[in-house]
Amino acid sequence: MLVVFQALTPVFLLILMGYAIKRYRWIDDGFWPPAERLTYFVLFPALLIVSTSRADLASDQVWGIAGALFAATLIVATLALALKPLLGLPGAAFTSFFQGAIRPNTYVGMVPAFLFWGDDGLAMLSIGVLAVVPLVNLLSVTVLVIWGDGHEGARTPMKAVREVARNPLVLACLIGFGLGALDLNLGPVITPLLDILGRAALPIALMAVGAGLDFPDLLANRWLAGKATILKLLALPALAWALATAFELEGQAFQVVVLYSTLPMSASSYVLAREMGGDAPLAAGMITASTLVAMVTMTLWIVLSA
Repeated sequence: MLVVFQALTPVFLLILMGYAIKRYRWIDDGFWPPAERLTYFVLFPALLIVSTSRADLASDQVWGIAGALFAATLIVATLALALKPLLGLPGAAFTSFFQGAIRPNTYVGMVPAFLFWGDDGLAMLSIGVLAVVPLVNLLSVTVLVIWGDGHEGARTPMKAVREVARNPLVLACLIGFGLGALDLNLGPVITPLLDILGRAALPIALMAVGAGLDFPDLLANRWLAGKATILKLLALPALAWALATAFELEGQAFQVVVLYSTLPMSASSYVLAREMGGDAPLAAGMITASTLVAMVTMTLWIVLSA
Protein backbone atom coordinates (compact mmCIF):
# COMPACT_ATOMS: atom_id res chain seq x y z
CA MET A 1 0.00 0.00 0.00
CA LEU A 2 2.87 2.37 0.76
CA VAL A 3 4.22 2.00 -2.79
CA VAL A 4 0.80 2.82 -4.27
CA PHE A 5 0.37 5.80 -1.96
CA GLN A 6 3.82 7.11 -2.85
CA ALA A 7 3.10 6.80 -6.58
CA LEU A 8 -0.35 8.43 -6.47
CA THR A 9 0.44 11.24 -4.03
CA PRO A 10 2.35 13.32 -6.64
CA VAL A 11 -0.62 12.93 -9.01
CA PHE A 12 -3.07 14.33 -6.49
CA LEU A 13 -0.66 17.05 -5.34
CA LEU A 14 -0.33 18.29 -8.91
CA ILE A 15 -4.13 18.44 -9.19
CA LEU A 16 -4.33 20.43 -5.96
CA MET A 17 -1.47 22.64 -7.12
CA GLY A 18 -3.42 23.46 -10.28
CA TYR A 19 -6.44 24.39 -8.16
CA ALA A 20 -4.32 26.63 -5.93
CA ILE A 21 -2.70 28.36 -8.90
CA LYS A 22 -6.11 29.08 -10.41
CA ARG A 23 -7.72 30.01 -7.09
CA TYR A 24 -5.04 32.51 -6.07
CA ARG A 25 -4.39 33.69 -9.65
CA TRP A 26 -0.66 33.01 -9.59
CA ILE A 27 -0.99 32.59 -13.35
CA ASP A 28 -3.42 34.50 -15.54
CA ASP A 29 -6.63 32.58 -16.25
CA GLY A 30 -5.91 32.90 -19.95
CA PHE A 31 -3.08 30.35 -19.55
CA TRP A 32 -5.31 27.32 -19.03
CA PRO A 33 -7.32 26.99 -22.28
CA PRO A 34 -4.25 27.06 -24.59
CA ALA A 35 -2.36 24.78 -22.17
CA GLU A 36 -5.19 22.26 -22.34
CA ARG A 37 -5.28 22.43 -26.15
CA LEU A 38 -1.50 21.98 -26.35
CA THR A 39 -1.72 18.94 -24.09
CA TYR A 40 -4.64 17.43 -25.97
CA PHE A 41 -3.36 17.95 -29.51
CA VAL A 42 0.44 17.73 -29.09
CA LEU A 43 1.89 16.61 -25.77
CA PHE A 44 -0.23 13.57 -24.89
CA PRO A 45 -0.31 12.26 -28.47
CA ALA A 46 3.50 12.40 -28.49
CA LEU A 47 3.62 10.43 -25.24
CA LEU A 48 1.18 7.82 -26.54
CA ILE A 49 2.92 7.33 -29.87
CA VAL A 50 6.25 6.62 -28.22
CA SER A 51 4.90 4.32 -25.51
CA THR A 52 2.60 2.30 -27.77
CA SER A 53 5.25 1.91 -30.49
CA ARG A 54 7.50 0.22 -27.92
CA ALA A 55 4.78 -2.08 -26.62
CA ASP A 56 5.13 -5.85 -26.70
CA LEU A 57 1.63 -7.05 -25.85
CA ALA A 58 0.21 -10.53 -26.15
CA SER A 59 -3.07 -10.76 -28.06
CA ASP A 60 -4.95 -12.27 -25.11
CA GLN A 61 -4.00 -9.27 -22.96
CA VAL A 62 -5.12 -6.82 -25.63
CA TRP A 63 -8.55 -8.38 -26.08
CA GLY A 64 -8.98 -9.02 -22.37
CA ILE A 65 -8.24 -5.41 -21.39
CA ALA A 66 -10.41 -4.00 -24.18
CA GLY A 67 -13.25 -6.43 -23.57
CA ALA A 68 -13.39 -5.92 -19.80
CA LEU A 69 -13.39 -2.11 -20.01
CA PHE A 70 -15.78 -1.91 -22.96
CA ALA A 71 -18.31 -4.27 -21.38
CA ALA A 72 -18.12 -2.66 -17.92
CA THR A 73 -18.69 0.80 -19.40
CA LEU A 74 -21.61 -0.40 -21.51
CA ILE A 75 -23.26 -2.10 -18.51
CA VAL A 76 -22.98 1.03 -16.34
CA ALA A 77 -24.37 3.14 -19.21
CA THR A 78 -27.34 0.79 -19.43
CA LEU A 79 -27.81 0.98 -15.66
CA ALA A 80 -27.76 4.79 -15.77
CA LEU A 81 -30.45 4.75 -18.46
CA ALA A 82 -32.53 2.32 -16.39
CA LEU A 83 -32.31 4.70 -13.42
CA LYS A 84 -33.67 7.68 -15.37
CA PRO A 85 -37.36 7.16 -14.40
CA LEU A 86 -36.37 6.79 -10.74
CA LEU A 87 -34.20 9.90 -10.61
CA GLY A 88 -36.97 12.24 -11.73
CA LEU A 89 -34.51 14.57 -13.44
CA PRO A 90 -35.12 17.05 -16.24
CA GLY A 91 -33.62 15.88 -19.52
CA ALA A 92 -30.63 18.24 -19.44
CA ALA A 93 -29.72 17.24 -15.90
CA PHE A 94 -29.94 13.55 -16.76
CA THR A 95 -27.48 13.96 -19.65
CA SER A 96 -24.88 15.32 -17.23
CA PHE A 97 -25.64 12.51 -14.76
CA PHE A 98 -25.15 10.01 -17.58
CA GLN A 99 -21.79 11.49 -18.55
CA GLY A 100 -20.72 11.48 -14.91
CA ALA A 101 -21.36 7.76 -14.68
CA ILE A 102 -19.25 6.67 -17.66
CA ARG A 103 -16.76 9.26 -19.01
CA PRO A 104 -13.19 8.75 -17.68
CA ASN A 105 -10.50 11.42 -17.37
CA THR A 106 -7.72 9.65 -19.26
CA TYR A 107 -5.15 12.27 -18.21
CA VAL A 108 -5.43 11.24 -14.56
CA GLY A 109 -4.77 7.60 -15.50
CA MET A 110 -1.74 8.11 -17.71
CA VAL A 111 0.50 9.50 -14.99
CA PRO A 112 0.15 6.65 -12.46
CA ALA A 113 0.31 4.11 -15.32
CA PHE A 114 3.66 5.58 -16.34
CA LEU A 115 4.90 5.83 -12.76
CA PHE A 116 3.92 2.23 -11.96
CA TRP A 117 4.86 0.43 -15.18
CA GLY A 118 6.62 2.84 -17.56
CA ASP A 119 5.98 2.60 -21.30
CA ASP A 120 4.38 -0.85 -20.98
CA GLY A 121 1.80 0.56 -18.57
CA LEU A 122 0.99 3.45 -20.88
CA ALA A 123 0.65 1.06 -23.80
CA MET A 124 -1.80 -1.11 -21.89
CA LEU A 125 -3.75 1.96 -20.79
CA SER A 126 -3.90 2.99 -24.44
CA ILE A 127 -5.88 -0.18 -25.14
CA GLY A 128 -8.45 1.17 -22.70
CA VAL A 129 -8.47 4.48 -24.56
CA LEU A 130 -9.24 2.72 -27.85
CA ALA A 131 -11.96 0.59 -26.24
CA VAL A 132 -13.70 3.23 -24.11
CA VAL A 133 -13.22 6.71 -25.60
CA PRO A 134 -15.17 6.07 -28.84
CA LEU A 135 -17.92 4.29 -26.89
CA VAL A 136 -18.47 6.99 -24.26
CA ASN A 137 -18.37 9.76 -26.85
CA LEU A 138 -21.00 8.11 -29.03
CA LEU A 139 -23.23 7.26 -26.06
CA SER A 140 -22.93 10.72 -24.50
CA VAL A 141 -23.71 12.55 -27.74
CA THR A 142 -26.67 10.26 -28.42
CA VAL A 143 -28.10 10.90 -24.95
CA LEU A 144 -27.61 14.64 -25.38
CA VAL A 145 -29.34 14.58 -28.76
CA ILE A 146 -32.34 12.81 -27.19
CA TRP A 147 -32.65 14.65 -23.86
CA GLY A 148 -30.46 17.75 -24.03
CA ASP A 149 -31.86 21.23 -24.54
CA GLY A 150 -30.67 21.10 -28.14
CA HIS A 151 -29.91 24.10 -30.26
CA GLU A 152 -29.41 24.74 -33.96
CA GLY A 153 -26.21 23.10 -35.13
CA ALA A 154 -26.02 20.69 -32.17
CA ARG A 155 -23.88 17.66 -32.83
CA THR A 156 -25.47 14.40 -33.88
CA PRO A 157 -24.25 10.83 -33.32
CA MET A 158 -22.91 10.79 -36.91
CA LYS A 159 -20.92 13.95 -36.22
CA ALA A 160 -19.66 12.27 -33.06
CA VAL A 161 -18.38 9.36 -35.16
CA ARG A 162 -16.35 11.78 -37.25
CA GLU A 163 -14.98 13.47 -34.13
CA VAL A 164 -13.91 10.14 -32.67
CA ALA A 165 -12.19 9.29 -35.96
CA ARG A 166 -10.02 12.40 -35.62
CA ASN A 167 -9.59 12.32 -31.83
CA PRO A 168 -5.83 12.96 -31.30
CA LEU A 169 -5.54 10.46 -28.44
CA VAL A 170 -7.23 7.69 -30.42
CA LEU A 171 -5.13 8.50 -33.52
CA ALA A 172 -1.93 8.54 -31.48
CA CYS A 173 -2.70 5.08 -30.06
CA LEU A 174 -3.40 3.71 -33.55
CA ILE A 175 -0.20 5.25 -34.95
CA GLY A 176 1.92 3.90 -32.11
CA PHE A 177 0.49 0.39 -32.24
CA GLY A 178 0.86 0.44 -36.03
CA LEU A 179 4.52 1.40 -35.81
CA GLY A 180 5.12 -1.36 -33.29
CA ALA A 181 3.28 -3.98 -35.37
CA LEU A 182 5.31 -3.05 -38.46
CA ASP A 183 8.53 -2.90 -36.41
CA LEU A 184 9.23 0.63 -37.63
CA ASN A 185 11.64 2.90 -35.78
CA LEU A 186 10.99 6.63 -35.52
CA GLY A 187 14.70 7.35 -35.69
CA PRO A 188 17.31 9.05 -33.48
CA VAL A 189 15.74 12.51 -33.81
CA ILE A 190 11.96 12.01 -33.79
CA THR A 191 11.93 9.54 -30.87
CA PRO A 192 13.80 11.85 -28.42
CA LEU A 193 11.67 14.78 -29.59
CA LEU A 194 8.44 12.91 -28.86
CA ASP A 195 9.88 11.72 -25.53
CA ILE A 196 10.58 15.30 -24.43
CA LEU A 197 7.16 16.51 -25.54
CA GLY A 198 5.47 13.59 -23.80
CA ARG A 199 7.14 14.26 -20.46
CA ALA A 200 5.77 17.80 -20.52
CA ALA A 201 2.23 16.43 -20.80
CA LEU A 202 2.16 14.86 -17.35
CA PRO A 203 2.37 17.91 -15.04
CA ILE A 204 0.48 20.32 -17.30
CA ALA A 205 -2.49 17.97 -17.75
CA LEU A 206 -2.87 17.29 -14.03
CA MET A 207 -2.61 20.94 -13.04
CA ALA A 208 -5.24 21.74 -15.68
CA VAL A 209 -7.53 19.18 -14.04
CA GLY A 210 -7.08 20.99 -10.73
CA ALA A 211 -7.67 24.37 -12.32
CA GLY A 212 -11.03 23.12 -13.55
CA LEU A 213 -12.37 22.17 -10.09
CA ASP A 214 -15.54 24.10 -9.22
CA PHE A 215 -16.63 23.93 -5.58
CA PRO A 216 -19.70 26.23 -5.79
CA ASP A 217 -21.22 23.99 -8.48
CA LEU A 218 -20.33 20.93 -6.40
CA LEU A 219 -22.13 22.28 -3.32
CA ALA A 220 -25.19 23.22 -5.37
CA ASN A 221 -25.44 19.73 -6.88
CA ARG A 222 -23.84 17.57 -4.19
CA TRP A 223 -26.55 14.90 -3.90
CA LEU A 224 -26.86 14.14 -7.57
CA ALA A 225 -23.09 14.39 -8.00
CA GLY A 226 -22.73 11.83 -5.23
CA LYS A 227 -25.05 9.37 -7.00
CA ALA A 228 -23.16 9.65 -10.28
CA THR A 229 -19.87 9.26 -8.42
CA ILE A 230 -21.09 6.00 -6.86
CA LEU A 231 -21.74 4.60 -10.33
CA LYS A 232 -18.43 5.88 -11.75
CA LEU A 233 -16.05 5.08 -8.90
CA LEU A 234 -17.67 2.07 -7.21
CA ALA A 235 -19.99 0.23 -9.62
CA LEU A 236 -17.81 0.59 -12.72
CA PRO A 237 -14.58 -0.61 -11.06
CA ALA A 238 -16.40 -3.53 -9.44
CA LEU A 239 -17.77 -4.61 -12.83
CA ALA A 240 -14.41 -4.13 -14.53
CA TRP A 241 -12.78 -6.23 -11.78
CA ALA A 242 -15.30 -9.05 -12.29
CA LEU A 243 -14.93 -8.96 -16.07
CA ALA A 244 -11.13 -8.85 -15.92
CA THR A 245 -11.30 -11.95 -13.74
CA ALA A 246 -13.65 -13.59 -16.24
CA PHE A 247 -11.18 -12.79 -19.04
CA GLU A 248 -8.45 -14.41 -16.89
CA LEU A 249 -6.30 -11.29 -16.80
CA GLU A 250 -3.49 -11.31 -14.26
CA GLY A 251 -0.76 -9.07 -12.95
CA GLN A 252 -0.14 -5.81 -14.75
CA ALA A 253 -2.95 -6.27 -17.28
CA PHE A 254 -5.47 -6.82 -14.48
CA GLN A 255 -4.25 -3.77 -12.58
CA VAL A 256 -4.44 -1.57 -15.69
CA VAL A 257 -8.11 -2.53 -16.12
CA VAL A 258 -8.76 -1.62 -12.48
CA LEU A 259 -6.84 1.65 -12.78
CA TYR A 260 -8.66 2.78 -15.92
CA SER A 261 -12.05 1.93 -14.45
CA THR A 262 -11.39 4.05 -11.33
CA LEU A 263 -10.70 7.30 -13.20
CA PRO A 264 -12.84 10.34 -12.30
CA MET A 265 -15.25 12.06 -14.68
CA SER A 266 -13.69 13.64 -17.75
CA ALA A 267 -13.37 17.43 -17.83
CA SER A 268 -14.54 17.34 -21.45
CA SER A 269 -18.00 16.41 -20.14
CA TYR A 270 -18.49 20.04 -19.11
CA VAL A 271 -17.63 21.28 -22.60
CA LEU A 272 -19.98 18.77 -24.23
CA ALA A 273 -22.81 19.67 -21.84
CA ARG A 274 -22.34 23.36 -22.58
CA GLU A 275 -22.27 22.82 -26.36
CA MET A 276 -25.23 20.45 -26.61
CA GLY A 277 -27.76 21.69 -24.09
CA GLY A 278 -26.81 19.62 -21.06
CA ASP A 279 -26.67 20.91 -17.50
CA ALA A 280 -23.16 22.40 -17.54
CA PRO A 281 -23.06 23.57 -13.86
CA LEU A 282 -24.15 20.08 -12.78
CA ALA A 283 -21.39 18.56 -14.94
CA ALA A 284 -18.84 20.89 -13.33
CA GLY A 285 -19.96 19.84 -9.86
CA MET A 286 -19.77 16.16 -10.79
CA ILE A 287 -16.27 16.55 -12.20
CA THR A 288 -15.16 18.14 -8.94
CA ALA A 289 -16.85 15.48 -6.81
CA SER A 290 -15.47 12.52 -8.73
CA THR A 291 -11.95 14.00 -8.86
CA LEU A 292 -11.86 14.53 -5.09
CA VAL A 293 -13.38 11.14 -4.25
CA ALA A 294 -11.07 9.39 -6.72
CA MET A 295 -8.10 10.50 -4.65
CA VAL A 296 -9.29 7.93 -2.10
CA THR A 297 -11.01 5.30 -4.23
CA MET A 298 -8.23 5.00 -6.82
CA THR A 299 -5.75 4.25 -4.06
CA LEU A 300 -8.00 1.64 -2.46
CA TRP A 301 -8.89 -0.14 -5.71
CA ILE A 302 -5.25 -0.31 -6.86
CA VAL A 303 -4.09 -1.59 -3.47
CA LEU A 304 -6.77 -4.30 -3.55
CA SER A 305 -5.77 -5.33 -7.07
CA ALA A 306 -2.07 -5.62 -6.30
